[in-house]
Amino acid sequence: MPGATGGSWCCGWSSDGVSAQEALTIGTKAPFPDFIEPALASSIDKVPGGERWIHEIKFDGYRVQVHLANEAVKVFTRRGHDWTHRFKKVADDAWHIKAASAIIDGEIVAPAPDGTTDFSVLQNELRGKSTRIVLVAFDPLYLNGGDLRKLPLHERKAQLKRIIAGTDIQFSESFEVDGPELFAHTCKVGLEGVVSKVRDSAYPTGRSRGWVKKTCAQRETLTIAGFALKGKDWDGIYVGRQEADGFIYAGKVDHGFDKATIDDLRERLTPLIRKTQRLLEQATILREKARLLPPGNVRDATICAAGLAFTEAHLIQRINSPGLQPPR
Repeated sequence: MPGATGGSWCCGWSSDGVSAQEALTIGTKAPFPDFIEPALASSIDKVPGGERWIHEIKFDGYRVQVHLANEAVKVFTRRGHDWTHRFKKVADDAWHIKAASAIIDGEIVAPAPDGTTDFSVLQNELRGKSTRIVLVAFDPLYLNGGDLRKLPLHERKAQLKRIIAGTDIQFSESFEVDGPELFAHTCKVGLEGVVSKVRDSAYPTGRSRGWVKKTCAQRETLTIAGFALKGKDWDGIYVGRQEADGFIYAGKVDHGFDKATIDDLRERLTPLIRKTQRLLEQATILREKARLLPPGNVRDATICAAGLAFTEAHLIQRINSPGLQPPR
């Protein structure tokens, strides 16, 4: 990790020799924990309003949890996999956090010049040693020997803003404005959507109604590039889009399927299975063994993807193609 420079903090130590542990201990005193189950936002039809809620911009990237302890940084995926080696730049950035120990919830993105984020661009960045990826931090869960999860959200955010100031980590701003109005503006300028959180809430475990999200849905016809099974169970489809330089991996749709849709998709797609497919071979997030389909087979494969509701390239909504049962 990079070394400290004069007059700055590094791994918990300030230039005057006062440790971050000595400078501030808040929350509930606790030993440094293992991976913490992340809070998940529930989808809603309308962004809430009122003073009870604060609102943040929704980003299109990798949800991660950053652990800083004993002068070392680890970056975990949403499911707790250690991907520090893939996110080395973010780990290097996090080393400059003004804390002796910390756990930060955030999203890794590949920002565009206009401020938007694109999951497919992030995928391409991760094929090599990317210098463009950025951590957008939105919640500190642990800091300098204290568990912060029971503190009100607005207090946690204040601590987060303080400890990442001066680093290359971006702070996810909270907007205390009318939620529906912010959502309309967010969609107008081409951003992903809005995440709304109860201002005084503790950090929730798993999916809750204290964190809710609304995406700016768009539509595009995409080609199914493959499907995944966990054992014998259905685990979603992989999709791509046609661009000037060929098919580009666009994401995985892994929920929103009812039994009738799954049965129909498996019946249509199983005869198309092939051993290799360049589109998915280039996808760095592909962990399980996919059943690969020919990307040029538009007549057979695209019919299943037509009508996918999506936000940018992060496809998580629903299928309502002609001949397929819409999910419930």
